[in-house]
Amino acid sequence: GPDLILLDLMLPDMSGHDICTRLRENGKTRSIPIIMLTARGEEEDRITGFEVGADDYVTKPFSPRELLARVKAVLRRSQGTVEGGDQILKAGIIRVDVDAHRAWIGDKEVDFTAVEYRLLCAFLERKGRVQSREQLIDVVWGMGTTITHRTVDVHVKRLRTKLGPIAAEYVDTVWGVGYRFVVPEVSPRPPQ
Repeated sequence: GPDLILLDLMLPDMSGHDICTRLRENGKTRSIPIIMLTARGEEEDRITGFEVGADDYVTKPFSPRELLARVKAVLRRSQGTVEGGDQILKAGIIRVDVDAHRAWIGDKEVDFTAVEYRLLCAFLERKGRVQSREQLIDVVWGMGTTITHRTVDVHVKRLRTKLGPIAAEYVDTVWGVGYRFVVPEVSPRPPQ
């Protein structure tokens, strides 16, 4: 299959958002990085693109050099998780198989978009450490992206929703800074 998909939002028969949703729902194409191309630079459009699973966004008109830089950055990020053998990340009731791009909450497998998945891995790899929104942007989207703090918050909110009531509690908001991922200690019951 392709290493990366460039997807124009303005297509004659169907919106790029709909196609992106279908690509993310299909097991064969779920983990292929998608860069959306759009003439509209409004933030709402970008957020919708990220919500349906796009990895990055390039606004027209763009130079070939800018597009190439974005393509390289997205490919670097998507291939970065493949090396290093069978990596399983665990925290509380969350388990992630990094190579297979699969995640479980308890014994239920949960489908995350590529961005949500990278955000979850970023949290798991840095348990207990406060991460600013800037750090999350660098790790999840890469430097040089036009992602705003609001976009980060939208993704964290969506991630919390998908994590479900117990695991959502692991993602702490640190006001004025960013987020911290902490699994609460289960306190031993006092003897009866």
